[in-house]
Amino acid sequence: MSGPHLKPETAHRRVGSPPDQIDATLKTRPAKPLRSLLFAPAVRVDFMARLPDRGADAVVVDLEDATPPSAKEEARTNVRSILPSIIGGAPQVFIRVNAVDSPWFVADIAKGLVDGLSGIVVPKIETTFQLDQVQDELQKSEHPDLRVLSGIETALGVADARVLLAHPIVMAAYFGAEDFIEDMGGVRTRGGEEVAYARSQVALAARLAGVASMDQVVTDFSDDVRFREESIVARAMGYDGKLCIHPCQVAIANGAFMPSAEEIAYAQRLLAAFDQASASGVAAIDFEGQMVDEPLAARARRTLARANSRT
Repeated sequence: MSGPHLKPETAHRRVGSPPDQIDATLKTRPAKPLRSLLFAPAVRVDFMARLPDRGADAVVVDLEDATPPSAKEEARTNVRSILPSIIGGAPQVFIRVNAVDSPWFVADIAKGLVDGLSGIVVPKIETTFQLDQVQDELQKSEHPDLRVLSGIETALGVADARVLLAHPIVMAAYFGAEDFIEDMGGVRTRGGEEVAYARSQVALAARLAGVASMDQVVTDFSDDVRFREESIVARAMGYDGKLCIHPCQVAIANGAFMPSAEEIAYAQRLLAAFDQASASGVAAIDFEGQMVDEPLAARARRTLARANSRT
C-alpha cells in the first residue's frame, strides 16, 4: 500500500468496533516456539536449500517483497520443486504469498503451496473481508486447513488489529514497521518512537486474540546491537519473537526471547518461597527486598514455562 492516505476502496470496508470480549480460548497458539522467523527469497534456490541449517524456529519462503513481479511464476516453481525437501528439516515452514489485493495472490494460493506447511504468511491485512477471501481461496485449493500468519503493517490494519487477529483463520501475526511508516507518510528513526504506539497495539491485539506475535524487522542486518536491543524491548512488550531477514539475526532472536540463567534461577527461588508461604495461608511475602504476591508468582511461572519450552 503506497502513500500516506488510505485507499478509498478500502476505507468504506473498515470494520466496526471490536467486541467487548474476545474468547482467546477459541484460538490455538502454535505448539512450537516462534522466537525467530527467517525469510528467504523464493527466487534464490541456494538460500532456500540452506534454510534448515540456519537454526531458526521457523522459516518463510517469500513470494512477495523479495520476489520481483517478473519472477513470480519462477518463484512458485521453485517452491514446488525445492520446498518438499526442506519440510521436515526445518522446524516450521511458511510461505509468504502476495497481498490479497495484488494480481498474484490467487495464483500464489493455487500454484505456490506444498504439503507439510505450518501455515501461510499474508501481508498487509486490513479487513476481515480480506481474511475471508484468504479462507475462501484456501478452501478451493489442495490446502484448505492452512492457517494464516497475518501481516499488520498499514494504518488501517493497526487501527483494527484487535478484530483482525480474532478471525478464526489467524494463527499468528507480525508487525511490519517499514510498510506502516510508509503508509503513514512518516520517517523511520533508530529510536523507533514513531512506531511505538502501533507496535504496542499489535502486541496487545495478539494477546487478546490468543495468537503468537512477531516483532518488526531490523533492515540493517549488520547492526547486531540494534537487533538485540529491539528484541529485548519486544519481549518486554509481550512479543513471542522477531522477524529475521539474515541468518546472523537468528541466534540473537533465539537468545533474546528466552529467559536468561539469572531469570530462571530468580523465578525458581521466588516460587519456592511463595509456594511455602501460600501453603501456610500467606498471600504476599517479602522476597529479596520486594513484595511478591500472585501476579509476580504468575510471571515467574511463565518464565519457567518459557524456559522449559525448549527442553
